[in-house]
Amino acid sequence: MAATCLTSDSQFDHGLRRQAVVRSVLTEVFQGRLRAGHRLVTQALANRFGVSHTPIREALIELAGIGVVDLLPNRGAVVRRVTAKDVREVCQVRRSLECLATRQACGRIDLARLRELADEIQPLTTGEPPSGCSGADFVARARDIDDRLHDLITASSGNTFLAAEIARLKILFRAFRDVAWEHEEARNDFHRIAVEAQEHLAVIRSLTDGNTQAAARAMARHIRSGEKYWTRVTTHLDSGTV
Repeated sequence: MAATCLTSDSQFDHGLRRQAVVRSVLTEVFQGRLRAGHRLVTQALANRFGVSHTPIREALIELAGIGVVDLLPNRGAVVRRVTAKDVREVCQVRRSLECLATRQACGRIDLARLRELADEIQPLTTGEPPSGCSGADFVARARDIDDRLHDLITASSGNTFLAAEIARLKILFRAFRDVAWEHEEARNDFHRIAVEAQEHLAVIRSLTDGNTQAAARAMARHIRSGEKYWTRVTTHLDSGTV
């Protein structure tokens, strides 16, 4: 595995160091590069990422908290097998949290920002990178817009505890998404990005209309759709067919 130096402790914010380690490990687990049973050694990870033991230990605790590794006495952290059932359960929790956030954001959310996002989302609905835009840039653009829309809805919910809980789990949601979209990029097939763009527009339309129930239903459909896609990709990764 290639080394990924995050930078020295004095130059890099503590929380960002931890999150970078978490993202990297999650991506490698969902890509199948870290297999079930692989032992994650604190010293080896500290050397690899160029950080102290503290952010590594905190990252492993966070990974254990979202169910990706097991912390075993005297053995450190061991990668768990991520199954389709795990993906479904994660998505069930996500659906509950984000549908609640969507209902509570309705009537509070900044409509001008929603309209701006809708304008940015529209070109994604073709499922084709525009002229002069590479597949990687197209995926990066879709990822950025997806992040900003979901973050805007969460921040507009008016519920600090709910927002904190979504923030705690969103790194896991987004790791699933990123691996799935990287799979599309590798095949030069961006169908899923086009589908998600249409789903996002449906959420935005309902929020703009102030229709709380329709917005929550649109969000639920969006997350169920992602669940089916992520489950399929995870099953392929687990079987080694991707």
